[in-house]
Amino acid sequence: MALTCKTQLPTQKLGVPLQFFFFKDGSALGLSWNNSSELQITALKRKDSGSYWCEAQAKGLKVIRSRRIQIDVQGVPVYNVSLATQPPGGHVMEGEKLALVCVATGGTGDITFRWYRGALGLNLGAKTQPSLTAAFEIPAVSEQDTEAYYCAADNGYGPSLSGLVSIAVRIPVSQPVLTSRAPRAPPVVGDAVELHCEAGSGSPPIRYQFFLEDVPLGSSSAPFGGGASLNLSLTSEHCGNYSCEADNGRRAPRSEPVPLCVAVPAADRESPTPPILEGLLGGFGLTVMALFFCCWLKRKVGRRPAKDPPRSPPSPPPREFTYVNATAPVQQQPLYENVNVVSGGEVYSLVYHMQQERRSAAAPSLRTQTQDKDPSAIYSGVKTASSSDDDYEDAI
Repeated sequence: MALTCKTQLPTQKLGVPLQFFFFKDGSALGLSWNNSSELQITALKRKDSGSYWCEAQAKGLKVIRSRRIQIDVQGVPVYNVSLATQPPGGHVMEGEKLALVCVATGGTGDITFRWYRGALGLNLGAKTQPSLTAAFEIPAVSEQDTEAYYCAADNGYGPSLSGLVSIAVRIPVSQPVLTSRAPRAPPVVGDAVELHCEAGSGSPPIRYQFFLEDVPLGSSSAPFGGGASLNLSLTSEHCGNYSCEADNGRRAPRSEPVPLCVAVPAADRESPTPPILEGLLGGFGLTVMALFFCCWLKRKVGRRPAKDPPRSPPSPPPREFTYVNATAPVQQQPLYENVNVVSGGEVYSLVYHMQQERRSAAAPSLRTQTQDKDPSAIYSGVKTASSSDDDYEDAI
């Protein structure tokens, strides 16, 4: 707004310089007289309404005052007020900052903004500033701050209210716990195992991610809270440490690892040697060892010293034996004998092939401290030679 002070001087005073002063409601609008006849008010406010006049003075002349004029500044009421949130959407994690931004589309002058909580209108705070926007901040929200909010803006024509905005404060998820369910322990290849992950606290929805070591296995969601499961058909590669993560928007803590090993079914293992075959192989091995021992002994005693000339072997003395599987003594039939001159601590061996009759069904079974021998087997007896033993030549 521009105010101009106009004067009319006598013709004889047209060249005399003038000075001016402006007033509003009895108060001077300036510090001193000014050579300019115009006053500029760049931004009108409602408080600029009032009664204005001016004065002019020429050197050697008296002060001349203008008539008063009334100026009424008409303000524009605030309109179209709305409430926005930061972060947007009205969803915020517990502990985060929440900003309630009150915005007016139009209005003049200084505007007073106020924020309210709940249907009862609990006043949270107020700000007055020559702006169409103002914000109120909650530094760290808690679960109790979950509520509906609104704001109001007023520039002297009455408050204009925003609509209600609901704020949902979400609780971060706690560290989840992973459990496994299998039909047996330990599970085997082909078993169906259920992995169940659940966080003790946290606002839904919650997304669960499953891992074997650090390799993702799959994910599942719990839209209304609680836990989620993942089913696996086990293979031989499913042995290791399993874990899971829970995420509801802010952070994703991981569970403690759970080891799970897969056993190989008995049908897949290499079949062991049958006991009968083991016995046969064992008996055959003993026979072969006895034959090797006899051959070795034969070669050794065959290299006797020259001072011990060979002598004709007398017939070995008959010996009687008792057999636990026979009802009467059975004569042993020598398979071969390995006999030579005995000197010092040398030994000789006799190997027999025993032929034995079947025992009568009525004959009682005799037991000794040794186990019954197979009548078709070959056995060897090794004796230490004494000075009374006779020298024998090799004979079969």
